[in-house]
Amino acid sequence: MIVLNVTYKCKPDMRDEFLEMIYTEGIDVASRSEEGNIKYDYYTPVDGSDDLLLVEKWRDVEALANHGKQLHLARLGELKKEFVLDTVIEKFEV
Repeated sequence: MIVLNVTYKCKPDMRDEFLEMIYTEGIDVASRSEEGNIKYDYYTPVDGSDDLLLVEKWRDVEALANHGKQLHLARLGELKKEFVLDTVIEKFEV
């Protein structure tokens, strides 16, 4: 299993709008429906910072590679240009 902790460092006061766009456009639902997806959930910090955490779990490297080819992931990349300053990805194989 591949686990990704993706931290989006959002532009000031834009985290909630970014998350709302993800939900409105169904990026989360589309990712969860992909073959090999085990978990795809967003979390906001209790400290009120502009960070947004995405926890992803994929069956194997092939499923994760296929995820990278999806149109909804390309759309997420476009949204990041508007709302995100930096992205930090931690990858674990378990």
